[in-house]
Amino acid sequence: MLLARFGRRIAAETRIDSLLTIIAEEVRHILGADRCSVFLIDHDKHELWTKVALGVGEKVLRVPMGQGIAGFVAKTGSAVNIRDAYRDRRFTQDLDKLTGYQTKSLLAVPLKDREGKALGVFEVLNKSKGPFNDEDEGFLRILAAIASSSIENARLYENLRRSHLETIYRLAMVAEYRDQQDTASHLRRISKYTAIISAQLGLAYDLVEDLRYASPLHDIGKVAIPDAILLKPGKLTPDEYEEMKKHPVYGAKMLEGAESRLLKLARNIAMAHHEHWDGTGYPHGLKGEEIPLEARIVSVVDVFDALTTRRVYKGAWTMDETFQYMHDQSGRLFDPAIIDAFHQCKPQIEEMCLDERARDSQEATA
Repeated sequence: MLLARFGRRIAAETRIDSLLTIIAEEVRHILGADRCSVFLIDHDKHELWTKVALGVGEKVLRVPMGQGIAGFVAKTGSAVNIRDAYRDRRFTQDLDKLTGYQTKSLLAVPLKDREGKALGVFEVLNKSKGPFNDEDEGFLRILAAIASSSIENARLYENLRRSHLETIYRLAMVAEYRDQQDTASHLRRISKYTAIISAQLGLAYDLVEDLRYASPLHDIGKVAIPDAILLKPGKLTPDEYEEMKKHPVYGAKMLEGAESRLLKLARNIAMAHHEHWDGTGYPHGLKGEEIPLEARIVSVVDVFDALTTRRVYKGAWTMDETFQYMHDQSGRLFDPAIIDAFHQCKPQIEEMCLDERARDSQEATA
């Protein structure tokens, strides 16, 4: 019954962080332990890492291969069952000092992939009733075998998604590179702002992630605009401006017929991110909720980023000036509900802006 529940809970999860959290919670419950950590091997850095040492939140803990109990188990492939951790010479107190925790009894078994290669380590601490026994070790080995398969699948899914998203991101850069000097920074900001506001609106995690990666494609249609117009240093003529206003239509056509939800969202964003809440935008003069939600979100972040970024033809607005302008345009250019969420995110957005500026400065001097 416990194994069936464990298998059901982890089978459907494809996000590695969430999967590791579920595994840790389930194993801790099944073995009656106070804490469980799932360490995974980072082969590039020759160390183990964990995000799920229960009680320390999202803190990432790292252990060199061969060091400590987890490092020993990962290197040797042997299980370790200790009644008194502080009396065992292989145990290091570094993690206890870092987390403020005191390890007493400890049981650790290796995680192995389908080919029998080391994948990581299961480590359970401080059994509630007595020390861990041989039955606990056997049970933990079974759980490790079940979990290893799910961890491998989640990693494969994550790698596939990362490759997919990198392709989309580089496609977005093709359009932005022609008329923006800070192409990568601009796309990174648009992506982060979109995710922050989408999460504030209470959208589902998967949708927030899709919007995070669909938003950089908002101006993909600019690849179809002639350089003479796109790169013109002076003011556009009426005819040139009309041609520039067609880039949402071009972008939508490029993404039309896509099967993935992410690219469908990108198509809607490309088409409608210049529409206005009051119907005065382009290319179709959509009004209110006729404009797709994803486009209404990106409309806000695109204008915000444009105003707070210095260009050859204008200086950067201050945060206060920009937030005030966005507030003033609520109900005219922008969806009032999204502007409300945007203002609630002000501390996060300001912090992100500072981080981005510091990153840009480091990249410029590198």
